[in-house]
Amino acid sequence: MRLLIWYWGRRGAGAQRVVTLGRALRRRGDVAVALSVSRQMDLLAEVEALGLPTDIVETYTSGAGFLLGLPRVPGLARRLARQAREFRADAVLSVMTHLWTPLVTPALRRAGIPYVPIVHDALPHPGDPALLWDWRLDRELDAASGAIVHSAEVGRLLRARRPGLPVETLSLGTDLDAAALAPASGAAKEGGFLLFGRLRAYKGLDLLRDAWPAVLERHPGARLRVVGEGDAEGLAPGLSALPGVRVETRWVAEAEIPALAASADALVLPYREASQSSVVPLAFALGVPVVATAVGALAEQVADGVNGLVVPPEPAALAAAMARMADPAERARLAAGARASGAALVDWDARAAELLGVLRRLGVRDGG
Repeated sequence: MRLLIWYWGRRGAGAQRVVTLGRALRRRGDVAVALSVSRQMDLLAEVEALGLPTDIVETYTSGAGFLLGLPRVPGLARRLARQAREFRADAVLSVMTHLWTPLVTPALRRAGIPYVPIVHDALPHPGDPALLWDWRLDRELDAASGAIVHSAEVGRLLRARRPGLPVETLSLGTDLDAAALAPASGAAKEGGFLLFGRLRAYKGLDLLRDAWPAVLERHPGARLRVVGEGDAEGLAPGLSALPGVRVETRWVAEAEIPALAASADALVLPYREASQSSVVPLAFALGVPVVATAVGALAEQVADGVNGLVVPPEPAALAAAMARMADPAERARLAAGARASGAALVDWDARAAELLGVLRRLGVRDGG
């Protein structure tokens, strides 16, 4: 199979996915891989180090850059289609959507090039900007010959939206491999609970705030660290003033994420809504158990009582689960379960083999 992997985003899980997936596919003898990435990507040096045929395109780093760059998009769309034709790609795989993606995909359809997006969300998250959200997703799906999802819940929603579109599920592993996670695995623990990532309304910081006093009643020394980009105080007024709580409002760089996750005794995901979370497999790969609310696909990812605890999205239930997780013996048992679950999630050779099987089930031919 000849596969062109496309991601024009700047940072986040999509960039790391290009690196890890590209590295794993390069080790195989039954697939040829080319890449199309942004010059503004934070992990560009790591992408170039893969030694794969790569087209590096100028995108943008700001809102003004997005608008000023729009006149270039038709040319970039033709450039992507031309790269796919010259590489003789059997499919173009988009690992994560980008604001320009819906403007580019029609060119792939017109050129007759099979296009397969990995769709992470079938609905906008509550509280997130939703302007043109449906239009953007529909444009992608109009051009797609099939789609890949990471959970049964997102698959169900996508099939309801597009009954005739082939949809297959690819298991969600970490976006890092075992070698990248090894240094973090041996790091000293700061302890306590951790919530990290983009701080948005659907992440349920207000639920966490309301649950925390009850956790402290049972475990007065409990600690909670909240780290991420966003307005934590606006989302949950008073959270940062609670005893044992430390809020760090900042972007978490990719290189910092493994050590940050490994430093915690447990991760907490008090979400009000979710598709699936890339935080969960990372935590398990590091042997860190998770407390999560039973929304979206989180209950698919976290096995209640095995590698974490899953509860309804309401403060009393969340507090009870966090108090249970704060018990050292219970936490040790769940950490062992997390470590066992995580062993398979860092195997990117297995992820690559699974991806190729999914693409074949979606009808991507091996043209050679």
